[in-house]
Amino acid sequence: MSDSAATILVLAKEPLPGRAKTRLQAFFTAAEAADLAAAAIKDTLQAVRNSTADRKLLAWDGNPDPWHLEFEVVAQPSGSLNDRLSAAFAAAQLGVLSGPVLLIGMDTPQVTAALLDTDWEGADA
Repeated sequence: MSDSAATILVLAKEPLPGRAKTRLQAFFTAAEAADLAAAAIKDTLQAVRNSTADRKLLAWDGNPDPWHLEFEVVAQPSGSLNDRLSAAFAAAQLGVLSGPVLLIGMDTPQVTAALLDTDWEGADA
């Protein structure tokens, strides 16, 4: 694909106790829930890093260190999920080589680079 760049966009937030995976706190401590979120983010980001996508964009809420390696990072704005998704997709479409965008959430540790790699030609939703 010479005239556009396929982007994988990850929407994520810093895995802090009391802020990440709060619904799991009925079963785990806040620290355990944050650890689970961190493990899921780590696996998800590694799969994206290993993919063949032209661009890897991380829409991040919080301090991106050390998570952002090999990613272009944009900050998530405050607001609703709709607001944050709109801003992330707008960031993904910036640039002369904008093209198809695949959104993935932070807590998809089951995904692999092979699942993310696709024939992007003609991809349109």
